[in-house]
Amino acid sequence: MQIREDDLMSDKIAALLQEHLDNMHEITPPGSVHALDLERLRSPDITFWSAWQGDELVGCGALRHLDATSGEIKSMRTVQAYHRKGVASKLLEHILAEAERRGYGRLYLETGALAEFAAARSLYARYGFEPCGPFADYADDPNSAFMTKALPAKKQAPISLPASESA
Repeated sequence: MQIREDDLMSDKIAALLQEHLDNMHEITPPGSVHALDLERLRSPDITFWSAWQGDELVGCGALRHLDATSGEIKSMRTVQAYHRKGVASKLLEHILAEAERRGYGRLYLETGALAEFAAARSLYARYGFEPCGPFADYADDPNSAFMTKALPAKKQAPISLPASESA
C-alpha cells in the first residue's frame, strides 16, 4: 500500500469523500455531522493523504493544523472492500508520524458516539487516544466522541559547543 499526499482533484477521491459524507448523514443526527466536504478539505491548514493499492484507492485521512503544538485528525475513511485489512491503521500511523515530525505535542479527533462508530473508537484507543472534552471550535454533543493523544516530546539534537567554549 502506498500513502501519498493528495491534491483532492481526482474523481476517485471525490467519490470516496462523497460516500463518506453521505454515510455520515445517514447514520448521524442532523447538526452532529462534522465531516468536511471536498472544498473544506482544500483549506491550507489541512494536509490530506490517500492510500492506494496499485491503481485502486483504498482509503484516506487528513491532518488539520490547530496551532503550533496541536493538530486534529480528519476524514479517516476506508473503502468498504478494504475494511479490516489494515488500511486505517496504516493511515493513522502515517498521520501520527507526520504530527510528530511537525513537533505537535497533542493530537485530537472527533468521531461518532453511536454504535456505528465503535470500530473507529476502538482503533483510536489501540493507538493511545483517550476520551476528552470538546476542543477547537467543537461544542459538547452527545453524538460526538472527542479523543486526544499526547505525542512524544520532539527530541532536540545535542548542542555542540566549539572546543574553545567547552573548556
